[in-house]
Amino acid sequence: MTLPQTVETIADLRATVAAWRREGLRVGLVPTMGALHDGHISLTKLALQRADRCIVSIFVNPTQFAPTEDLDKYPRQLAADLDSLAHAGVHVAFTPSAAEMYPEGFATRISVGGPSAGLETDFRPHFFEGVATVVAKLLLQAAPDCAVFGEKDYQQLCVVRQLCRDLDIPVEIIGAPTVRDEQGLAMSSRNAYLSPAETGIARQLNKVLRRAAEALRSGALAADALATARQGMLDAGFDAVDYVEARESLTLAPWKRERAGRILAAARLGNTRLIDNLEI
Repeated sequence: MTLPQTVETIADLRATVAAWRREGLRVGLVPTMGALHDGHISLTKLALQRADRCIVSIFVNPTQFAPTEDLDKYPRQLAADLDSLAHAGVHVAFTPSAAEMYPEGFATRISVGGPSAGLETDFRPHFFEGVATVVAKLLLQAAPDCAVFGEKDYQQLCVVRQLCRDLDIPVEIIGAPTVRDEQGLAMSSRNAYLSPAETGIARQLNKVLRRAAEALRSGALAADALATARQGMLDAGFDAVDYVEARESLTLAPWKRERAGRILAAARLGNTRLIDNLEI
């Protein structure tokens, strides 16, 4: 087992990718904020199926956190992350500092409309501007042939696809299926915040969404199915439900029965906010 090459500067990353290009190799990128789990590793495996070389970026992006959110508490475990990437066969870990990504005088932000409207934006209005800006930077820095994002963050995946279409960034964006534990809880770095009792409650989120998706597929009125799902989350022990919505899969416009759809939800449990989604 060989640890991935660790690269901390944009110049060194570009030099590494340029050397691969001279060999005619295809490059894949997996952007992460670290605290890697099996869900992240599944993204690297997909990238390695679609490319000859895989870069994983590890950068806790400050521009997508509001002052009241958990930037300082967000789990950081670089040594363990590098070990996980070594087992996965990843070639490069890109670990820039905040000063490298946002040097003094940095003044540009990317605003994305379309699929960013509603859902997460209603509760985290700063979020997708920060995501779009850092993802655009990473794609331009690494210039990969493909980049892999998890479907657990489904709205984010849609936003990234819109970003690349609108700005003509020549990268194939690949969505990877959500990885879950044996009881259906979507893998997330923030699951580490949950107590054992809270984990038991969190595992009900996917079950509630499955029942709602089945009801929608069976012809239930969306308003009824979503109201039942919201109450089901509260009955399961969640402290609050930010949203539970049915949306079209491609645009995230309100779902129409004849279209492919997703049911998306965000709920709060103690100090932890969980998101999940399922195909309708």
